[in-house]
Amino acid sequence: MTHPALTQPTLTQFVNNLADYDPNALPVAQAQRIVKDFVQPILGIETVPIWQALDRVLAADVISPISVPAHNNSAMDGFAFQGADLAADAGTTLAVVGTVYAGRAFDGTVARGECVRIMTGAVMPAGCDTVVPQEFTQDASDTAVTVPQGVVRTGDNCRLMGEDLQEGRAALAQGRILRPADLGLLASLGIGQIMVQRRLRVAFFSTGDELRSLGDDLDPGCIYDSNRYTVFGMLTRLGCELIDMGVVKDDPASLEAALRSACANADAVITSGGVSVGAADYTKQVMAQLGDVTFWKIGMRPGRPMAFGTITSKGKRAYLFGLPGNPVAVMVTFYFFARDALMRMMGAQNAALPVLRAASQTDIRKKPGRTEYQRGVLSTDSGGSPLVRITGSQGSGVLRSMSEANCMVVLRHEQGNVQAGDLVDIVVFDGLT
Repeated sequence: MTHPALTQPTLTQFVNNLADYDPNALPVAQAQRIVKDFVQPILGIETVPIWQALDRVLAADVISPISVPAHNNSAMDGFAFQGADLAADAGTTLAVVGTVYAGRAFDGTVARGECVRIMTGAVMPAGCDTVVPQEFTQDASDTAVTVPQGVVRTGDNCRLMGEDLQEGRAALAQGRILRPADLGLLASLGIGQIMVQRRLRVAFFSTGDELRSLGDDLDPGCIYDSNRYTVFGMLTRLGCELIDMGVVKDDPASLEAALRSACANADAVITSGGVSVGAADYTKQVMAQLGDVTFWKIGMRPGRPMAFGTITSKGKRAYLFGLPGNPVAVMVTFYFFARDALMRMMGAQNAALPVLRAASQTDIRKKPGRTEYQRGVLSTDSGGSPLVRITGSQGSGVLRSMSEANCMVVLRHEQGNVQAGDLVDIVVFDGLT
């Protein structure tokens, strides 16, 4: 297992070199930039069959061993001929001298004034550079066919050798997250195995004496732990290797043991709860003892308290993300801070969440000076333009509002009130891979 380099500058050194850094009043953009710049990729490569490569991160450029297509071929069922035969002011009648099927070579020659019947994907005979689709022809028979004036031009419906990809060129770039089309592309190149980054190992647990696991009885004042399940879902979407450490009690010994175990077995550790001000919140104390951790009050809603840094145990180091305890705040801080960092640790390139624009259907109250993430429902108007409405109560404990939403409305730091009809930034949940 390769852990963050022990020679890497500490986070304390890193943030001390930043102008206007204030951990008690940190804008979202600055916090995101610190996380992105501080986190480094985790090294480790493995070779897998392409059947197992979906959503994995490509570890090296894929250089095409062949050209695709490998030959000039027909894009249609029709007739192949020399485009120079086309008459400028009348139809063109050609003699049919053979038939070309996909997967079979044509042994004959095609002279001027001649053509061959050809099937989609079949190799173009030497000298042929144009295909007329069968449905555009007239008076077709076994011996002749007429191409009406103006239905095709020279070069039409002929796919050229290397048109998709040329031999020796990069087919896929290092850092790409492999999608279904990429698997098909690899197969088209004859590549059955591929080098990918190893899966990121992430340990996660919730803290709090009031939390109970599913199946336990609820004592007075206790609640079921929901955060672990949302974190599980979000990490699974990222393709991480998961280490679920359950619920950890609010006492220093239990927290220290959990963090040390997580550090020994994982590249990153995600906790929920215990990073705000509270008499029973020992997490901050233990984190500070084990590593180089900053505790931020970020100018955002929900999710103001957050911890970030590294922890070390027995010479091993892991990145740490201490998320708030409120269910919605956990999801917001994961999506907008931890997710990008984890993707960078995986070696993924260009993995930022796409930001779209939609017209707000209602007024939204907002004071400048903090970033707000509000749950929204994206739809379209009669003309197909995107619309978004807020899901009602935006309290950080109202997890139902996240379940009802299909997007997040992002109201920027400097932004004020939104009027109905104004365009706002949104991030669609289906993009939160």
